[in-house]
Amino acid sequence: QVPLVESGGGLVEAGGSLRLSCAASERTFSFYTMAWFRQAPGKERELVAAVDWSGDSTFLTDSVKGRFTISRDNDKNMVILQMNSLKPEDTAVYYCAADTAFLLHDWRGYDFWGQGTQVTVSS
Repeated sequence: QVPLVESGGGLVEAGGSLRLSCAASERTFSFYTMAWFRQAPGKERELVAAVDWSGDSTFLTDSVKGRFTISRDNDKNMVILQMNSLKPEDTAVYYCAADTAFLLHDWRGYDFWGQGTQVTVSS
């Protein structure tokens, strides 16, 4: 069983919005840091946003501050990445990840991953 399942990717024009959802298969993920990473062709996977288990602490990479927000609903075992004012440079495969470490930045430390969802922003 895939532990994390992303949805909500697609093609959007620059300036548009998308809402990515990550559904966790088990309630234990309510106690995990949940994160969104992205990887563009030829580039390393980078942390976009992360939220701790309570939802009180969040991280956003500088390039998305003011445009993206991350939130979670532990009752629904779900994490949301709301992406507004999208830019062509946001184009990438977006991955949901989970780990027990607090707001871990290094993708290599995450134990659980989704299959990824493509986000394409046209200029």
